[in-house]
Amino acid sequence: MQTNSIAGGADLGRDPVGPLLRKLALPAILAQVVNLLYNLVDRMYIGHIEGIGPDALTGVGVCMPVIMAISAFAALASMGGAPRASIMMGRGDHEQAENILGNCTTLLVTIAVLLTVVVSVFGQSILMTFGASEDTIGYAWEYMQIYALGTIFVQLALGLNAFINAQGFARTGMITVVIGAACNIVLDPIFMFAFGMGVRGAALATILSQAVSCVWILWFLTGGKSHLRIRFRHLRLRRRIFLPAVALGLSPFIMQFTESVLNVCFNTSLQHYGGDIPVGAMTILSSVMQFTMLPLQGLTQGAQPIVSFNYGAGNIDRVKKTFWLLLRTAAIYAGAMWALCMLAPQLLIGIFTDSAKLAGFTRSAMRIYMAASCIFSVQLACQQTFIALGNSKTSAFLALLRKVFLLIPLIYILPHLMSDQVTAVFLAEPVADIIAVSITASLFAREYRRLGAPKS
Repeated sequence: MQTNSIAGGADLGRDPVGPLLRKLALPAILAQVVNLLYNLVDRMYIGHIEGIGPDALTGVGVCMPVIMAISAFAALASMGGAPRASIMMGRGDHEQAENILGNCTTLLVTIAVLLTVVVSVFGQSILMTFGASEDTIGYAWEYMQIYALGTIFVQLALGLNAFINAQGFARTGMITVVIGAACNIVLDPIFMFAFGMGVRGAALATILSQAVSCVWILWFLTGGKSHLRIRFRHLRLRRRIFLPAVALGLSPFIMQFTESVLNVCFNTSLQHYGGDIPVGAMTILSSVMQFTMLPLQGLTQGAQPIVSFNYGAGNIDRVKKTFWLLLRTAAIYAGAMWALCMLAPQLLIGIFTDSAKLAGFTRSAMRIYMAASCIFSVQLACQQTFIALGNSKTSAFLALLRKVFLLIPLIYILPHLMSDQVTAVFLAEPVADIIAVSITASLFAREYRRLGAPKS
């Protein structure tokens, strides 16, 4: 069996699963939490700008669908390529793994150029379509104009970091994110308040921070410490290399891109039924949802190299042990976060606003919107394991199921069935979660049986 020695002397094919998952998952979780600071720090500062805080916060919230879409395209190239690279490493095919890395690098650059042009030309119209009002479009466009110029840094920083984690260098992947987030935390108040740039300063701080992360990643992946390296001979796009990676990356792309579409659906529906206050509440709720769910994504990122490598090496027992440990850990965390949102929502809401009116509305909305978040661990653990196993068709279907087939229609159907239409919009989230988790668990049970009974 091919083994893979990683940073710190761990071995994806032989070390005990529990300590190995902790070694890989804890840095990945921290990286996810820190990565969230890119947007949360912006929103925290923006929400407290004297005089314009609520409107500016709502305006930047309208930018989130565009930002999520940009991140989704990074996932399209990398989140399918990274598991495939891990599988190839498990099979001992190092050259093919580096081919995948090189092709995905070129794809990320190509996508970044196209996105920069589209957002720069059509961004203002897109933001109006996404729920901006006459009161908030100015703040939204100020932020988006600058952010669009840093798309190349965002694509490479997010996309290539997945290949660092896929090799088992979770600590290095964490450092990549911490460097950028630390820069963002320092630069935000300098640009926003010391230089008087306001919302534009927040966007500039974000893209400069991503640029620093990007330089760090390129240095690592072209240097001697990385097991896989970006090499010139692998940069030319070959369909047989990048298309399977894109096919597998379709699931995380759908998950993230439809998150962008969902924000549009939520924002436009809430603007229609309730105005700026519900849209502002949705900005806070989406931030809280990110905060509570991203550690779960970090946990699955830590499990992915173990599952993919051992699946490629034919070690099914370790695949199953990793999945069950992942599921148990995710369920405990999700339950704790659900309890916090239900019992003390004000602790999270106060981070984003000083407005008593906005905070009061958001408090009741959170208990509805997050009602079924305790079971989302099942959805995420099963869906991400499908990706780690290279099952592109089922993972793509599950990504479409929850958001496209269930949640988006429910956002528009439920308000016609309830007298309180704003509440009905928020209620769509838990209803979709319950149905999606039930179907996902059933499909994964069949996949688990297909892998064969555990060896004694």
